[in-house]
Amino acid sequence: MSDPTGDEATNPYRTSLRSAVDWGLVAIGLPILAGLAFPIAERSGESVGWFDGTAAPFFLVGLVLAVIAAAFAPKRVWGAWVELAGIAFAWLLPVHLMNGGLMLSDAWGLWLFLLGTMLLLWRVMAVLAGVPGWTRSVLVPGLFGLGLLVGWEFLVTGFEVPAILLPAPSRILVAIIHHAPVLWEDFRQTVLTSVLRGYAMGCAAGFLVAILADRVPFLARGLLPLGNLASAIPVVGIAPIMVMWFGFDWQSKAAVIVVMTFFPMLINTLAGLGNSERIQLDLMRSYAAGYGRTLVKLRLPNALPFLFNGLKINSTLALIGAIVAEFFGTPVVGMGFRISTEVARMNLDIVWATIAVAALTGSGLYGALALLERVTTAWHPSMRQR
Repeated sequence: MSDPTGDEATNPYRTSLRSAVDWGLVAIGLPILAGLAFPIAERSGESVGWFDGTAAPFFLVGLVLAVIAAAFAPKRVWGAWVELAGIAFAWLLPVHLMNGGLMLSDAWGLWLFLLGTMLLLWRVMAVLAGVPGWTRSVLVPGLFGLGLLVGWEFLVTGFEVPAILLPAPSRILVAIIHHAPVLWEDFRQTVLTSVLRGYAMGCAAGFLVAILADRVPFLARGLLPLGNLASAIPVVGIAPIMVMWFGFDWQSKAAVIVVMTFFPMLINTLAGLGNSERIQLDLMRSYAAGYGRTLVKLRLPNALPFLFNGLKINSTLALIGAIVAEFFGTPVVGMGFRISTEVARMNLDIVWATIAVAALTGSGLYGALALLERVTTAWHPSMRQR
């Protein structure tokens, strides 16, 4: 028999001790506790502490109570929601201090406190990422993006970074609202007129040529090296040439987009058409199915994940190509035109607003295609594994 006073007797105790101590919360609490020893703001050159007449203790206690309440939640996911509410409440502290006219640049106590909230947000996202459905696919990425925006806002505002170098997200939002009519005209010219047309033509051409190259093998062997060559051509090199060929209107932008999107669609389609297994092709032959029926019934359905991959890649390439092409000539409207002209005028608020609209547009197009992919390829093994 083993000695009950030896290592075997102490191991269960050590294991229970590890499970009783939440080392993640310890790591989160350390910067917050350290921050109590530092000032949280500055007024007229004098440091302001946590208990120097501000409402800072109120926000600190609110966060601590949220964490304690989460610890007693019957489910870890419920506790994560409570912690998330506490984080949102804690983020109001720098807003309260700035509204009181306090300076935050040397407020290391506040920055350590916000670091602790960001670590707690990381912990919350790790828990919510294990929940299937919209929580994992939509909420967690949204929280990640929100955390980046909040950190950007507080750092830029707190350290008083000049707007000419990097404006705060709130300032960019105000610029979007203020210049909404101008931004809409730019969006209509760039996205609705140039991007959608060039995207449709480039993807359709790549898809049709891929079908032809699949039918004629030597054509594929000749086109694939050209695809590698075309992918190395910088868009700033072909954009002025296309403007000279097709003029300043949307046709030149669409031509640039076609060049950028043709070969990604071609390569992905060819890869998808070759994805069918040999036993599936033999089965179609046993049914006396010809090339066309095999293509429609078997090979194209199996190629759908590759097709959507090409479409998603091209959705961002098309927007980038149109904006860059507008730098070299366009009617007096468009996202690229707006960026180039307003940078010269040092109106960086509208430049960042245009960049934000372009980023949201690209993300929206990519997200719409990803959603369409889930709907149309739910039966595919690659989707069932997600």
